[in-house]
Amino acid sequence: MIDGPAPTMARARRLRQEDAAAFQVHEYRRLEESRARQQALGAITHWLPAPGATKVPQAGPLSGFDAALKANIAAAGAPTHCGSLFLEDYRSPFDATVVRRLREAGVHFSAVTAMDEFGMGSSSEFSQIGRPVNPHDPRLSAGGSSGGSAAAVAAGHVYFALGSDTGGSVRQPAHCCGVVGLKPTWGRVSRHGLVAFASSLDTIGVLARCVADAWDVLRTMAGADPLDATSQDQPALESDYLTEQSWRGVVCAVPEDLEAWDVDHAVLAHQKENEAHLRSLGATLQPVPLKRWGDGLAIYTVLNAAQAASNLQRFDGTLYGRRGAGSSHRESLVAGRTAGFGPEVQRRILLGCHVLSGGFRDRYYLRARAGRQALTENFRHLFGGADILAGPTAPTAAFPLGTRLRDPVAMRRSDIFTVPASLAGLPAVSLPTGTDPAGLPLSLQLVAPWWRERRLCALAASLESSLGKGDSRG
Repeated sequence: MIDGPAPTMARARRLRQEDAAAFQVHEYRRLEESRARQQALGAITHWLPAPGATKVPQAGPLSGFDAALKANIAAAGAPTHCGSLFLEDYRSPFDATVVRRLREAGVHFSAVTAMDEFGMGSSSEFSQIGRPVNPHDPRLSAGGSSGGSAAAVAAGHVYFALGSDTGGSVRQPAHCCGVVGLKPTWGRVSRHGLVAFASSLDTIGVLARCVADAWDVLRTMAGADPLDATSQDQPALESDYLTEQSWRGVVCAVPEDLEAWDVDHAVLAHQKENEAHLRSLGATLQPVPLKRWGDGLAIYTVLNAAQAASNLQRFDGTLYGRRGAGSSHRESLVAGRTAGFGPEVQRRILLGCHVLSGGFRDRYYLRARAGRQALTENFRHLFGGADILAGPTAPTAAFPLGTRLRDPVAMRRSDIFTVPASLAGLPAVSLPTGTDPAGLPLSLQLVAPWWRERRLCALAASLESSLGKGDSRG
């Protein structure tokens, strides 16, 4: 379904400088073709007005580039439906902080993308408003929950897209669709305007066609925000991070026991190829056992369900969203939430209420919190002797649609390698590094210590360049 790679922002800048008129014609045709192909792909749920109908600044470091917005990130006047029938008619009255900052840099948001309802899922099949397919093969999943954003970038609909990552929802769909997925340190980017799923895990991330583009977007939207008390006041990210970063001397931790994790043979073989390539670039490989993070998925399941049950209490139909029929508030609440929430959302709310209930809070929720702290300390110990962690993003390539809908455990195992970094709040990037025998994208996930996005992206760009992928700034 992919007719050819859309230009990266770096390449587009060069083309625009060489022949502005020809580039403008190219952009017009690209947008027209995107709208024509969209129906088959299903990545976009709503196209937004052209720049002439909105007050988008004409100058800025990202001026002239269009982007897509995951449907749980607020943009004034745009649908913020979160993939849910409960919010299908809701339009945000304000911009999320990241949207405002990117608009001030000249970005035009042209589309809202499909997603798993309220971010709960790993295939985007739990969406009640639009269900994307994989641009490489429409029979396969685009990943989730930011599957629509990943598919839109992979298909060339937009230059980049915003997504949200709670347990891997930017990195896993990036892996499935063969694009770059960048998740910053928790607190690096404001969450103001992001509809909360699990607040201590939610992070706004970037899906792009190369690391340089993802970095440009991240540094534009990063920074402390008085509207989000959890955002951190860290030094600004440099504009020029692509100073040649060598892997020589870098201590790279790699998993030593992948065979015990039910990983596809193609993913195992590709991990060995990636390790050999890193070694050839000068990195020192340090095998580490993954059993330290074996409980990550169980910890994540309890914590995200508990926080989801708490956060979704606000959706009662009183202020916004679907209001059901009933003679009392309780009856209308039950009717509205029953009709508006899909099965996965209901499942997680019920699980969250259970683990927070009086007789089970100590047994499940408090133990999960303690497990999260122990896992974070394991990462702290690992990064005391290693510079970066490199392993698979997911245990399989993109999987066939429908195969995991009735098996929540199998669905959640898609995030088994992405969840640990989310629990610890670490920055991570999924980088496409090859394909399996069927031609489907495979990737490498790089995880860095807290607040080390600059080195993470510099190393990722260096690896990308050595593989003949991505683009330079030209």
